[in-house]
Amino acid sequence: MSELTFEQMLEESLKTIHTGEVVEGTVIDVKPEEIILNIGYKSDGILTRNEYTNEPGVDLTKVVKPGDTMEVKVLKVNDGEGQVILTYKRLAADRGNKRIEEAFNNKEILTAKVAQVLDGGLSVIIDEVRIFIPASLVSDSYEKDLTKYAGQEIQFVISEYNPKRRRYIGDRKQLLVAEKAEMQKKLLESIQVGDVVEGVVKNVTDFGAFIDIGGADGLLHISEMSWGRVENPKKVFKVGDEVKSFIKEISGTKIALSLKFEDANPWKDAESKYAVGNEVTGKVARMTDFGAFIELEPGVDALLHVSQISKEHIEKPADVLKTGDEVTAKVVDFNSEDKKISLSIKAMMAPEPEADEQEAEEDADVVSVDIDAVISAEEEKEAEE
Repeated sequence: MSELTFEQMLEESLKTIHTGEVVEGTVIDVKPEEIILNIGYKSDGILTRNEYTNEPGVDLTKVVKPGDTMEVKVLKVNDGEGQVILTYKRLAADRGNKRIEEAFNNKEILTAKVAQVLDGGLSVIIDEVRIFIPASLVSDSYEKDLTKYAGQEIQFVISEYNPKRRRYIGDRKQLLVAEKAEMQKKLLESIQVGDVVEGVVKNVTDFGAFIDIGGADGLLHISEMSWGRVENPKKVFKVGDEVKSFIKEISGTKIALSLKFEDANPWKDAESKYAVGNEVTGKVARMTDFGAFIELEPGVDALLHVSQISKEHIEKPADVLKTGDEVTAKVVDFNSEDKKISLSIKAMMAPEPEADEQEAEEDADVVSVDIDAVISAEEEKEAEE
């Protein structure tokens, strides 16, 4: 019986391996793009960066060190140069598929760092399984630029799991929607009409501003932005502004806000400031064919009827006045309940020896003008045009 040579005995002591087999190896050497492992075979195993992870640009010297042990799968027993080619990411992906399947079935919330920002969404990696989160499922509101998410850790659920097509879709939006619904519920249980709240402007439109008050959005309508007149909300507010307002109305989940605090109500002491007989000064804010509206202060307008502008006959106010003109007139009627004030420039003029009866009738008529009805009629006329 012949004795075995040293080389033969050494070879017999080494295990045999097969393509697809999972083996354990010990790291012998690490380079930025390559790991060398002793896998108990006659040749060492080579694990390249591309077969270690799907994450781009990883420096392998930062993630493993000599002496570390790791499980890998054999890709090739002999690459033609006697080297064993290994993969770690494919083994991890096999296990990751199982992990993703369980998360999908259990509706588990996953956490991962954003690996790439793509044109149509975000890419994250869980156990070497690449998951795509479409832009429409990244947030509960439209976001044009997703670059802010690069490198961030985000939470999501798996909304689609299709291993045959390697299609794994994540959804972050439903988590945000559910979270906001819970916050809204808690907020609505804790607030009531009249409460003063602080919030941040989220959006500004032509009719008002939407303000996040900590769990729900409230609408600050243009008519509630000031006791005075606001022509364009976008000139008053911008996204990100901090606003202190009070809750005017709660209807289901809809919250109406207001900045018209009662202590700043200009009509509070208007009865004494604009008592009949007082002379007042204001600016022409708006004109119609029947008269001019004079802003005495923000939130307080008075009607100067065309018949009260001059003792001479005037066809329409625009013949002698223009918007922005400063006007001094006498208060000839004050109605605190309906918040109506009538002015007269004629009343400040010295009376003529013989007053015309028709002129007296015109003076009486202007006192009874229904300002609200006139304004409504004018607005309907403008809308028709």
